[in-house]
Amino acid sequence: MKAVISLGANIGDPKAQMDIAVALLREALEVTAVSEYFSTKPVSDIEQPDYLNAICIAESELPALDLLAVLHGIEKSLGRERLERWGPRTIDLDLIQYGSLLSSADELTLPHPRAHERRFVLEPWHSIDPEAILLTHGKISELLEQLP
Repeated sequence: MKAVISLGANIGDPKAQMDIAVALLREALEVTAVSEYFSTKPVSDIEQPDYLNAICIAESELPALDLLAVLHGIEKSLGRERLERWGPRTIDLDLIQYGSLLSSADELTLPHPRAHERRFVLEPWHSIDPEAILLTHGKISELLEQLP
């Protein structure tokens, strides 16, 4: 199944951490595309540096929760600490969409519930898959046009 994974980092050496995360994703999955890195402002009111963000598209046959465990393992290996919601981080990997799977489980909501309102997800995704559709909200290109 096609997995859309967002990557973000804003502390330590964000570019190096993103590069390592992509390399680890390539070891675990069949990566078919990786966007350029986009510099973006933090979404939260917490004082923190700007982020680097990207989207990785990969193929996997893993069950969704197993794929999520792979992403969390990569985060852990790169020193991710979950101290505060929307706080600074060494790496953040989010499963945005996985095939046509819809999930509202506590452990995993698919598609990602806020992807449609996040330029740092939509812009890099659109750059490597301009015809992409977010299952719950429609064409990525149209969603981008609606953002401020």
